[in-house]
Amino acid sequence: MILKLKRTPGIYLVGFMASGKTTVGRSLAWELGWTFSDIDEAIEAEQQATIPHIFDHQGEGEFRRIESGVIRAQVKAIERGKPTVVALGGGAFAEQNNYELLANNGITIWLDCPLDVVRARVAQNANRPLARDPEKLELLYDLRKPAYARADFRIEVSGDDPNAVVASILQLPLF
Repeated sequence: MILKLKRTPGIYLVGFMASGKTTVGRSLAWELGWTFSDIDEAIEAEQQATIPHIFDHQGEGEFRRIESGVIRAQVKAIERGKPTVVALGGGAFAEQNNYELLANNGITIWLDCPLDVVRARVAQNANRPLARDPEKLELLYDLRKPAYARADFRIEVSGDDPNAVVASILQLPLF
């Protein structure tokens, strides 16, 4: 296991919305015998409101502030020795302060999912506030890719089999 993961046993899954971070994260955590945490679920529990409600009533800026606080709390729990796989929201890693915190406290893995697969997946879910406009979705996808590319590792997600993605992660040279 690499030194950074020994110091802070956290694996952070980053990537665009609908790239499979939650599904893959749950499965990866189970395989490793680690805890799983989904940042969006933690935000909704803490705020007692859905992500779309927070976006619509408080704005994206306030959502990002809340999100950063939840990420910091999760990193602190991991630093206390609780090995955890964390699924981040699609925009979390694009925020510089979150990137720096995560880059210094565990391993980041980018689940790189093609835009056509993302579109098919978000079409089935109306609860994604930043996916409401197809043109803005593509623009956001292109805008965030360079941020995701800063992750420690990249895993291509081309299909709908989360077990294949988990198998690819488990073959990374970090274990």
